[in-house]
Amino acid sequence: MTSNKKEGWNSNQQPITWPKVAVVIVNWNGEPFLGRCLSALQEQTVVPHDIILVDNASNDSSLDIVKEFPDVHLLALTQNLGFARANNIAVQSLSPSVEWVALLNPDAFPEPNWLKELLLAACANEEYNIFGSQLVVADNPSELDGAGDAYHISGRVWRIRNGIKALSGEGEIFSPCAAAALYRQSAWIEVGGFDEDYFCYLEDVDLGFRLRLAGHRCLYVPSSVAHHLGSGTTGGQHSDFAAYHGHRNLMWAFVKNMPSPLFWLLLPLHLALNFSSVIWLTLRGQGGVVLRAKRDALRGLPRIWRKRKQIQKKRVASVGDIWKRLDKNLLKK
Repeated sequence: MTSNKKEGWNSNQQPITWPKVAVVIVNWNGEPFLGRCLSALQEQTVVPHDIILVDNASNDSSLDIVKEFPDVHLLALTQNLGFARANNIAVQSLSPSVEWVALLNPDAFPEPNWLKELLLAACANEEYNIFGSQLVVADNPSELDGAGDAYHISGRVWRIRNGIKALSGEGEIFSPCAAAALYRQSAWIEVGGFDEDYFCYLEDVDLGFRLRLAGHRCLYVPSSVAHHLGSGTTGGQHSDFAAYHGHRNLMWAFVKNMPSPLFWLLLPLHLALNFSSVIWLTLRGQGGVVLRAKRDALRGLPRIWRKRKQIQKKRVASVGDIWKRLDKNLLKK
């Protein structure tokens, strides 16, 4: 599959030559919605150079669905390696001539101009190397699923404007939600892609943090719209699976990425967040899950601290730059 070189016009009514972009989808038992996702990709007004679907050893009919789309390049894994590693495998398979990597979840259904609007934003904003789409709730498009991810000074993470009906304008955000996002391939490779220790959940925020530390910025593009179900194959955002990985990875993201002296300044607040999370999830009946998550996070700290040293050694962004982009509000927005 090759990009459509003459699709679109710039402000001077001259034809646009689109950069090469590959769309990567990681699937695990996405049978209920995979066909809808791939069909939506076929309707894009800018045709991607390649569509790569990495299947994490699904045991449903996902592979049969993929076979109905001959333009999709299938990488069928023999075991579930997780969202993070599967994406890395796909990106590692790309030619260096592919300038952009667009990630799309199988439960995210892009509107026809989704990819075009991301590429237009990339061409018009060369100071940015990461772009996030507007995610709307799939069964209620008037409601936002999110306008990117916010990172609080405590280490808490949330979807910006989740559940808000009013649309937000274009602007810089901390990081995109990887359910529908665009990354410059060279920037992705520079920081090593997703951290495979995460398996899934918060791997996109962790990547966004490392990209920001390396001097890269992220722009939210509200004109690039995808309809998102969210946690379609993992039992929902409040499942034990999501709670375990989310609360384990939350600790790792803070320890790895928060630069000194902010790390030491904000560590008490981060510890308080973890303590309150244990109480909250225990009251919700998930005490065993969250305690296991925190135990495993602590066990992994020696490895995470070694990663921290390498990340901070290569940091380009100033402490002031990072402080400016952290959310300091008491309530999420």
